[in-house]
Amino acid sequence: MTFLLTGCGNEDLSALKPQGPVAEEQLFLMKLCLGVMIFVFLVVMVIYVYVLLRYRKRKGQNIIPEQVEGNHVLEIVWTVIPIVLLLIIAVPTVSITFNLAKDYRGHEDALHVKVTAHQYWWEFEYPELGIRTAQELVIPAGKFIAFDVISADVNHSFWIPTLGGKIDANAGISNTFYLKADQANQLLQGRCAELCGASHALMDFKVKTLSEADFSAWVAKMKAPPAAVPAAAQRGEQIFKDNCLACHAVSAQGLSVGPNLAGFASRSTIAGILDYTDENLRKWLEDPQKEKPGNKMMIQKLSNDQIDELVKYLNTLK
Repeated sequence: MTFLLTGCGNEDLSALKPQGPVAEEQLFLMKLCLGVMIFVFLVVMVIYVYVLLRYRKRKGQNIIPEQVEGNHVLEIVWTVIPIVLLLIIAVPTVSITFNLAKDYRGHEDALHVKVTAHQYWWEFEYPELGIRTAQELVIPAGKFIAFDVISADVNHSFWIPTLGGKIDANAGISNTFYLKADQANQLLQGRCAELCGASHALMDFKVKTLSEADFSAWVAKMKAPPAAVPAAAQRGEQIFKDNCLACHAVSAQGLSVGPNLAGFASRSTIAGILDYTDENLRKWLEDPQKEKPGNKMMIQKLSNDQIDELVKYLNTLK
């Protein structure tokens, strides 16, 4: 039952459903190694069963069989074949490993993104574009994405299963790698893949792939000055300034201790785990520790009326 249930899950979190060249190369290595191992296992089992049956002790047989040793042909064969099989695995593995270690920062056809892992959320900075966001990584399809990955606290691991393998996020050490998405208009899932605290399992993020034109439009919107707040949401804006502005920026150019909320209302999730609805937003504002235990969000107890007004304001951050 356990074995069968391991096959039940979200295909967006499967490394067996590649959506980019890095994941495709890694899947090729998995299949290659698995194929060689299955081949070796089958050959060994066939020989084992043959010898077991062919040379079994028969009824009435009391003599010791003839002892045969020192067959140089067999010794050469079972030495050469493993070497050949190891080369079949080693050559493409080494080649692909070095290829995936390329540093695309500064490459003319690459987008540079700095990823900072926090307990329990993700910060994304686009240094050359001068913008920051959180929880939702937006990238152009068909373009190399050069990542700098670091941690602001404990060790984490950055992983987008359908785009490629994971890489550690360590405090004080910047780890680099690259990924690439083949198709635009997809919403992929990302995870923290290293136990990092009470809400490790809830440290999710989304990856939104856009066409080049749509990505440029997104960047322009993120860099544009915030729109005027409608009158109906101005009370909520003041509540936000009084309670939230010390930790959260609403401009993509702003620095903040907590997640940057620029474009917050255009995201698909709240805190990376709740579908974006007014009801879930209220649940998060009422008790963030209940939804994601151990997170560092500090919020004063708000009345239901204040939360309703705050929801109105946050819904304007598009």
